[in-house]
Amino acid sequence: MPRGIELGSIVEAPKSLLHDHLDGGLRVSTILEISDEIGHAPRLPATDPDALHRWFVAGAEARDLLKYLATFEHTLACMQTESHIERVAYEAVTDLADDGVVYAEIRFAPELHALPFAVSSAAVAAGFRRAEADALMRGKSISAHIIVCAMRTEKRSLEVAQFVDDQRGIEPKIVAFDLAGAETGWPPSLHADALAFARAAHLNITIHASEPPDLELISDALVHGAHRIGHGVRLNRDTTATPAGELRLGSLAQFVLDHQVHLEMAPTCNTQIGAVDSVSRHPIGPFLRHGFNVSVNTDNRLMSKVSPSSEMLAVASAFGLSWSEVGRLVENGVASGFATYAERARILSEVVRPWYNDAARLSAAGAPRP
Repeated sequence: MPRGIELGSIVEAPKSLLHDHLDGGLRVSTILEISDEIGHAPRLPATDPDALHRWFVAGAEARDLLKYLATFEHTLACMQTESHIERVAYEAVTDLADDGVVYAEIRFAPELHALPFAVSSAAVAAGFRRAEADALMRGKSISAHIIVCAMRTEKRSLEVAQFVDDQRGIEPKIVAFDLAGAETGWPPSLHADALAFARAAHLNITIHASEPPDLELISDALVHGAHRIGHGVRLNRDTTATPAGELRLGSLAQFVLDHQVHLEMAPTCNTQIGAVDSVSRHPIGPFLRHGFNVSVNTDNRLMSKVSPSSEMLAVASAFGLSWSEVGRLVENGVASGFATYAERARILSEVVRPWYNDAARLSAAGAPRP
């Protein structure tokens, strides 16, 4: 790996994040404090901070998606009032800014909160704005946005999509619609009405597609209008490595490449749910070098015990990435974001490209980035 790529320099480096769930990134201390306040503490599996954190991570590492999703019972319990949601949102963006993230889209499912959609979403947006302002006071800059999720195991997706459309001109922090939750058995086609509405309304659409039936789920997401694919790790089933190390692509993989459909990949999470054996066997490295539009994401920072920097370092270490390649992953994320073009262009031209151009130049000269 090139000189200078280590955790400290990765933390300093500007990063993008397109796939991060608000209810999957709570601080353990916050869970304990709010649980005590609302009387949920007796239901927690542990009240020691380290033990509780280990419990969340063990659920993610069980290689059973349902066990993974079960951990959210305790995070969501702490997000059922405006003030608690605003706190969690503020802390999430604060933690990302302190980790060097300059552009973030964080997912939130209003169905999972005992408040009107507009009230819970306003609380998320307020937390984001407060964190952005505080970050600037600390000499950091982050642009944070909301992706509103509909739960694919429920029947409110059309209502959620209509809410996203209604928020235009009201809450600019809301930038896209997503289908989230358990995927196997709940393909996008079950939400055809909601997705048809989203397409007709010209909403930005991203759809989770990381479980069996593999290529069928990814294809179904694209058929129903997904501009980006959440994870998309199983697209590797449509690729074959040649003896020369190149990729031979099937028709679906070729379509994704040719149309530069963005894949929001989260290697640690994808490993934990059993989609791949290890980060080093993840397709993100070969995909990046073959020209696919991919980025590095965290999915659920608490459960996967990751940060944007630790995840980027894991990918860079596994594939021996150069600073230029790390920069391309970050640029892919910002360029494929759902915020306005002007906002994304500003971040790329003023923040991302200058930093990585300097890093690549210094690395080529054999000098560490100061």
